[in-house]
Amino acid sequence: MGQFKTLTASDGHSFKAYVAEQPGNTLSLVVVQEAFGVNQHIRDVCDRFAAQGFNAIAPALFDRVERDVESPYDEAGIARYYRIRKSLTTEQVLLDVQAAADALGATGIVGYCFGGTVTWWAATLTTRFRAASAWYGGGIYEARDATPNCPVQMHFGGKDAHITPAQVAAIEQRHPDIPVYVYPEADHGFGCDNRASFDPEAYAQAQARTLGFFRQHLA
Repeated sequence: MGQFKTLTASDGHSFKAYVAEQPGNTLSLVVVQEAFGVNQHIRDVCDRFAAQGFNAIAPALFDRVERDVESPYDEAGIARYYRIRKSLTTEQVLLDVQAAADALGATGIVGYCFGGTVTWWAATLTTRFRAASAWYGGGIYEARDATPNCPVQMHFGGKDAHITPAQVAAIEQRHPDIPVYVYPEADHGFGCDNRASFDPEAYAQAQARTLGFFRQHLA
């Protein structure tokens, strides 16, 4: 459905972004990748949003370090992510996110895993977005004292060993006004149907909440 386009951030960096659009769509989202690049799964996510009325764009955030990253869901893929992540600053990531938003006119942002954390950064460190949905962002806990500039919702798996119940509780305590959904039987990455941790029921609930949230705040 979609296609890759080349964008340029405000600092001159050129990078790819996957764009999925359908005629008649009036709302747009930035979709922020997991730790494994703008792979087939993330492209599918964009296509699904486009089919639901939201044009979607997924910036290749790792292009600043290594272009065309599509890592496997295994230890090697995770190790590759950590190597890349060490060379990326929050400021650089947000420049690319904002360039993607500007290219599509997007006012919503949704992200998964690494992208869940980036979604929180975008909501708290910029004023570009009108709504943000963060799925199992492992870095949100460390940045929980930040104040969002738009409505935010969060989704976590109750069996996620990377994001503990205590961390989720601390986020909820710090932000009692933010809807924080915990899916008790779900693990990290429960929304990715290319991973062993995929949980169809939790995904369906979280996706329905995400779509409703964006329709409420972006319409």
